[in-house]
Amino acid sequence: MPPHRAFPVVVEVAEPVRGLNQRRTCAAGRVRKADAIARRTESDLLPGRARRDTVERTFVFDADHPAVLVGQDHGPTPVEFVLHALAACLTAGLANIAASRRVRLTEVRSTVTGDIDLNGILGLNRDVRNGFEQITLRLTIKGDAPAETLREIVERSRARSAVYDIITNRVPVTIEVDTHPVQPTEPSEPSG
Repeated sequence: MPPHRAFPVVVEVAEPVRGLNQRRTCAAGRVRKADAIARRTESDLLPGRARRDTVERTFVFDADHPAVLVGQDHGPTPVEFVLHALAACLTAGLANIAASRRVRLTEVRSTVTGDIDLNGILGLNRDVRNGFEQITLRLTIKGDAPAETLREIVERSRARSAVYDIITNRVPVTIEVDTHPVQPTEPSEPSG
């Protein structure tokens, strides 16, 4: 049986404040183009401000698995995307909150790790869950405010993070399947 931390995943999101020189690195390496995922965002302003914005953008994401999971390691694993989403959401959120409180941040670094036991994913042990058993997020924040204020900003970001909410609360997931069976064709008789 592999060790409990058989597949540690580390995702680092280093974001200088105000979006300048953004750098995101993921343990799985490069991302190559594949099928595009379209996102449509609609937003309404508060009542009394009659405006509706619709933004449509297309992003390209590719995922793969390492060789131990019969992949070629050509992109982040799906669980690495989840970890990156958590780190990015909290990091971006705290940068916004700091700006609204007039706190100047000079560095924000997020490192998130997830403990996952491959015995679950591979179906080798029914008592082991398929997903992460624990996720740890470490933040390093430098700014022109006292340590307690910086901690309050992080807590506010955690409290308002949609990704944190999705991960820590059960979210109903509906899977819809659209199938198109292909009928086998009869071999044609040779003409002659």
